[in-house]
Amino acid sequence: MVVDQPTFSVLGALDVRVSGRPLRIAGTKPRILLASLLLDANHVVGADLLVEVLWPRHRPRSAHANLRTYVSSLRGVLDAAGARIQARPPGYVIELTPGQLDVLLFADLIAQARAAGRTEEAYDRLSRALALWRGLPLADLPGSPLWDGRLQSLAELRLGAAEELIALRMARGRYADAIGELRGLLKEHPFREDLWQQLMLALHWSGRQAEALHAYATVRRQLVTELGIEPGTDLRRAHAAVLAGELPPAATVPDLPPPAAGTVSDPPSSAVTVPHHLPAVPAPGSTPHQLPSDIPDFTGRSEDVAVLTQALSPVERPPDGPPSIVVVVGPPGVGKSALAVHCAHAVRAGYPGGQLYLDLGGTEHAPADPGELLAEALRALGVGEAGLPCTVHERSALYRSLLAERPMLVFLDDAAGAAQVRPLLPGNGCAVLVTSRRRITELPGALQLELDVLSPEEAEEFLGRIVGSERLGREREAASAILRACGYLPLAVRVAGARLAGRPRWSLGVLRQRLEDEAGRLGELRAGDLEVGVSFDRSYRLLPDDAALAFRTLGLLGPQSLPGWVVDAVLDRHRADDVTDALVDVNLLQLVGTDPIGQPRYRLHDLVRCNAKEKAGGAPERHALIRVLGAWMATAESATARLPTTLFSLTSARAIRWNLAEDTLGRLTADPLPWFDAEHEALVGAVRLAVDAGLAASAWGLAAALVPYFDLRCHFEEWQSTHRIALDAARLAQDRHGEAAMLRGLAQVCLYQDRYAEAAEMFRRSLTIFHELGDVRGEATSICGLGAVSQFCGEHLRALAYFRRALAMFLAMGDRSGEAYARQAIGRVCLASGDPDQASKWLGEALRLARELGDSHREGCVSMQFGRLHDLVAEPEQAMRFQGHALDIFEGLGDLHCGAYAMQSLGGLQVVRGDQSHASDQLERSLLIFQRLGDRSGEAATVQTLGELHRSAGRTRLAQNYLHHALTLRRELRGGVDLAGVAEPSAPSGDGRWSRDTAPPPLVLDGNAVE
Repeated sequence: MVVDQPTFSVLGALDVRVSGRPLRIAGTKPRILLASLLLDANHVVGADLLVEVLWPRHRPRSAHANLRTYVSSLRGVLDAAGARIQARPPGYVIELTPGQLDVLLFADLIAQARAAGRTEEAYDRLSRALALWRGLPLADLPGSPLWDGRLQSLAELRLGAAEELIALRMARGRYADAIGELRGLLKEHPFREDLWQQLMLALHWSGRQAEALHAYATVRRQLVTELGIEPGTDLRRAHAAVLAGELPPAATVPDLPPPAAGTVSDPPSSAVTVPHHLPAVPAPGSTPHQLPSDIPDFTGRSEDVAVLTQALSPVERPPDGPPSIVVVVGPPGVGKSALAVHCAHAVRAGYPGGQLYLDLGGTEHAPADPGELLAEALRALGVGEAGLPCTVHERSALYRSLLAERPMLVFLDDAAGAAQVRPLLPGNGCAVLVTSRRRITELPGALQLELDVLSPEEAEEFLGRIVGSERLGREREAASAILRACGYLPLAVRVAGARLAGRPRWSLGVLRQRLEDEAGRLGELRAGDLEVGVSFDRSYRLLPDDAALAFRTLGLLGPQSLPGWVVDAVLDRHRADDVTDALVDVNLLQLVGTDPIGQPRYRLHDLVRCNAKEKAGGAPERHALIRVLGAWMATAESATARLPTTLFSLTSARAIRWNLAEDTLGRLTADPLPWFDAEHEALVGAVRLAVDAGLAASAWGLAAALVPYFDLRCHFEEWQSTHRIALDAARLAQDRHGEAAMLRGLAQVCLYQDRYAEAAEMFRRSLTIFHELGDVRGEATSICGLGAVSQFCGEHLRALAYFRRALAMFLAMGDRSGEAYARQAIGRVCLASGDPDQASKWLGEALRLARELGDSHREGCVSMQFGRLHDLVAEPEQAMRFQGHALDIFEGLGDLHCGAYAMQSLGGLQVVRGDQSHASDQLERSLLIFQRLGDRSGEAATVQTLGELHRSAGRTRLAQNYLHHALTLRRELRGGVDLAGVAEPSAPSGDGRWSRDTAPPPLVLDGNAVE
């Protein structure tokens, strides 16, 4: 037998060897630290846990610093052993191969042995595994309660391996060796009845009947005296077999040679006939047909049925080949068992040997034990109680032997996991159909079939089969609403149908109305013993605490898909992928795909979300929700800071932030626009969540953080909706700063949509509040807004006064970005007023500042104004160059709105040059953008220019249509704006070009859009 000598050994005293020589680890605490890492090798051990192990009673203040010192010293020593301790949040990990650490090698050898079955290879692996034990693990170190769980599992694994090796010895007739090992194990485990049973049989089969009976008397006395119980059924059955002198039927197995001195005996190559176990003769003619009844109203899933029946069909599978294994997985209520039963009936004729059905109880508090399941299967196969082997391994072997003689279809319903399924797998020639809520991917060669909800068409057909297609047809709209409320989940559809079938006088509208309220939806989806919520509860109650908290909190976060890092914030720790994976594995959380920036996206099915939300509502969920909102806030602010235009962004100082892991945050926000595009729906939902939770500071802070993105992408409806609800929340909370910020943001949207009176009023109100709060920057941004409204309404002197006042405030604050904006705005007003010299001066200073600041967006805005300036002084080539440069910048930044104004200006210049083809293309493109964004001012200017273009081309009727539409738009835009004399927008001149001194100039506020 191979003698294994790993580098690190903990199965006995802690030992480290390099090239077979001991490596000294000085000091008790470094040795305890190394032992703690080795017990959980290849897994991160938290720094707090290590501190608790090292200082269980009195932790010094410098504990974490001391821990780092010990880690550093160990690293220096372990370099010679080819191992390294790595720091990984939240602690440390030592990464080793099985050949380097006896614990890993022990587990690996056990796994190899179990995979090999009852073979010589298994015997060798078990012998090698047990030879690694040199005594009690870490016997030379002070114990720690934090090690107990790991050491206990190692002890149980060792005991299991010893029992398996003993069983192999007994199967080969090596009873003397087995007896010695059993007596040794019984000293450690005196109440293990299975060990006493094996000892009695080994003594009996080796001809020592009296000793076998004495062993029974001994264990019975111990059980009665110390525990007050009689021996169990299996032990009593063995006692009866000894009294009757029974021997098991013969079985030919490899014999064992006598062990060489000082070694563990190796398996031999010869074979002799030896007894096996208690009688296990199946009853003649026993053919089980245990499939549950087929589903009469089974509907849809034609593709899944085809895949499943083909995989289960015996036609193309060789009779002596490996079993066909199909695992049907999916969330609660999705119809896994219904599909499996339906398909099993479709192929049962191909299995005349019979069909076995076992309910594995995977969603119960205690799933069925494989040994009990094997006993149930063996009884179905005709094995009597007296013939049932004692151990799981022996039952599994007998089960495989019986199925090898007559291939069958085995249906394993509601499996808890692969460990429960493996002992129930036949050896060959059979088909195995497994259903489970948990993804079981560890079974070699198994086909995985993952079920989703029904399609809307299938769900409607299914409901029609339950309540009647005629009744359904009379209220098709109500039926569709019911199915949407059920999320097309088959169990929910069946329950809804059952309720309707039981109330034939109900209209479908009654149930529709009852299902509209999410809060009571699951309460309505009950019919007899069918309850959708209970089905979800069976999965929930098996979750560990952290996964349960994540599940409940996710139920509060709305129906939209979410990135995986949300669970990090819920649990207040980075890289909680293990919890996310656990929820996905049990099919409570759906992996819906990967977004364009490479993030996996997750969501709860609507009914599962209702169930999770019902369970939430306590302090842990509220704290988790606050952290999630804080993560959205911090990440959105980080992404906003990298956008090309952030001039007038405002922040909520009182809102809580929660920071993602630094590498995660950097990766997500390195290119901010794709991140915002992927998350903007979730971010809008987060504003609503904050409002509903009464977290006003978070609500308006998130809404304000989204402004630069909304501005750049022209998401005006979402901008307006988030600001309105956040404004209400701020007022309710008497948060004056939030009220001012939201008023200013809403004013800007009104300005973009040419609602000047509303814009002016809200800018005025925000200015008043900012002034009362002493927020100078907030005042300056509101003053800029009033200046823009004044300019857009043709009151240039008032606009200049506003912008000069704002410039003075920006200069006093040292805000160079604000200064660049104000200088550009003054230059723009000078340009509109017909003063090219002053316009050139102010715009030149703005352009210089923009380039010094690296503000490409501001550079584009100023370039567009310079293009208009050169057009005004009849320098068309320079005008075209500046406008083209501006358009390149805006398109590069993804700013559609400003890009549309640059296109409009280029189109106007091309009209003047007679380049009608290119002009028409630019103007039509800009017109589509203005119309989509609701910018009526931009639309009016573009329509007018198109009218002039068509008139100059001789298309009189078409030109008249365009010009009439432009006039209508202008009339709609006219209206008094109470700005102490602010004028109305001016009409275009009639020469086919906008009069440069009267036309409403495009506008920039918050550095974007209307320039």
